[in-house]
Amino acid sequence: MSATNRKLNKAALHTLLIVLAFITLIPYAWLIIASLKGQDDFFSGIFFPPGEGFLGIGWDKLTLNNYRALFDLGFEVNLINSIFYSAATALFATFICAATGFVIAKHHFRGRNFITLVVLGALIVPPTLLLAPGYELLYDLGLLDTVWGLLLPLLAPAFGVFLFRQAVIQSVPDELLEAARIDGCSEWSIFFVVVLPLLRPMIGAFMLITFLGMWNNFISPQIVLQTADKQPLSVAIAQLRGVYKTDYGLLTAATVVSVLPVAALFLLLQKQFISGLTTGAVKG
Repeated sequence: MSATNRKLNKAALHTLLIVLAFITLIPYAWLIIASLKGQDDFFSGIFFPPGEGFLGIGWDKLTLNNYRALFDLGFEVNLINSIFYSAATALFATFICAATGFVIAKHHFRGRNFITLVVLGALIVPPTLLLAPGYELLYDLGLLDTVWGLLLPLLAPAFGVFLFRQAVIQSVPDELLEAARIDGCSEWSIFFVVVLPLLRPMIGAFMLITFLGMWNNFISPQIVLQTADKQPLSVAIAQLRGVYKTDYGLLTAATVVSVLPVAALFLLLQKQFISGLTTGAVKG
């Protein structure tokens, strides 16, 4: 293949990717524009409201009133709740799952195989089946309508334990652990100094997955939390829908606010996320 043909193929590929990226971004563009519309202009045009401005668009009809009204309703409390719940769940669940996965993968003790089978068995249980017994347990412990009642059941997911177990088996050689023990390192030192740096791609991927899972969690907060000031963003957005009337501009503005932190986090951890997902895919 000549150099000219390679350049043409590369240009065609880039053109295709740009078109696909443009198509992918269309819903997000519509969402942002819709959040700037008033209730009267929401259905007046597919994207921009018609008017006498440039390109036949009513630029003066675009406003930030939806965002002002959103925070006048105390939406920032729900936003802070979601950030706290998601960040706390991601940090603690990642630490607990990484430590548990390391112990199961590299430490030989009685009952290790049984624990592994329990973890694998927990993976096939649908989470919805655990709602009723989980609610009863939280009620007996007096943890309903508390932050701990929401977070504790999510801090040691079987998926995370098994994921880190496999990552430790593939990424942490036994010889490296033995060398660290010979040098006098304790097990905690080995875990923090030797194991965690080798699991950095998986840590980034799992933190992002866990953060997104908690950020989008809609059922558990409604079951565990009864106080409105403790509800996360997902529940607060659902409550913006009225029985007889819905302010769609307010609803889309709330959706934009809920998307921005997640998008920023993904841009920050995208390299670790992709690297973590492909760990073990290439044999080298």
